[in-house]
Amino acid sequence: MTTIATKPVHQRQWLPQAAPALLIGWMFALVTASGCTAGISTAASPEGPAQTAYAPANQPGPVIIVISGNLGPVLELDYVSEIAHLGYYAVLLDGRDILTSGQDGAVNLRKAIDRAQRSSHAVPGKAAVIGFSRGGGGALAHASGMRDLVSVVVAYYPTISSAKNPGLFVKHFQVPILVLAGKRDQNDCCPIESMRAMEVAAKESGAKFELVVYPDAGHGFNRNGLAYRRDDVLYAGRRTTEMLRLHHPLR
Repeated sequence: MTTIATKPVHQRQWLPQAAPALLIGWMFALVTASGCTAGISTAASPEGPAQTAYAPANQPGPVIIVISGNLGPVLELDYVSEIAHLGYYAVLLDGRDILTSGQDGAVNLRKAIDRAQRSSHAVPGKAAVIGFSRGGGGALAHASGMRDLVSVVVAYYPTISSAKNPGLFVKHFQVPILVLAGKRDQNDCCPIESMRAMEVAAKESGAKFELVVYPDAGHGFNRNGLAYRRDDVLYAGRRTTEMLRLHHPLR
C-alpha cells in the first residue's frame, strides 16, 4: 500500500544543516559519532568495480552498499561517511557500473558485495543496498533478486524507465523493498506512474514492497539546492532507519 508521506513529528536533526544528506532520524540520533570517517578508494579490478569504502565507527559492522546516481559517487560521500559512523561497513559504488547498458551490472554488484563481505571491517552476513536515482534502479534491477547476498533494498527516486512491464519486473523481487519517491518528479527516468504500477504488481505477486510518495517533492529531494526538502529528508531517513532496524540491524 502506498504511504503518502506527512511531516515528521518531534524529529531531531541529527546531522548539521551543512551536511543534510542522511538525516537518518530518531533511532540513529542515539549513536555518537567522533570526527569524520575517511574513505578508502579502490580502482576497478577483477575483484569488482571501483569503490570508496568507509570503516565502521565500532569495528566490525554489517555491510551497507550505497549506489550513486548518474552524476557519480561524489554526491553520496557524506551520506556514506555518516552510515559508517553509525557502525556499518559502508561501501559506495558508481551507479553507472551497476545499471548498465550491457549485462555486467549484476555481476559487478555481486563482486562488490562479496569483496565487502570478505573485508576485516565486515561482520558475516548479508548486505543492505541503498540506491539513489540510477543507483536505485540498479538496486531494484539486481539487488532485489539476490536473497543469498542481500537483506533489504531502499531505493530513492529510482530510475525505472527501462522496466516496460512492471508485472514481469517485480517477479524477481525476493527481499523487502522500500521505494521513496517524489510525486512531482519530472525526470523521464523516474515516472511515479510506473512506480505505482510496480506497487500494484508487487501486491498481486506477494512481494514485500512499499512505496512512499512525497506529495510536494521532486527528483533529488535530499540534495542541496532548489529540490531540497528538509522535512521529506527527515521522514525518508526515519523510514530508512526502520527498514534497517527490521532487516539489517547493528549487532
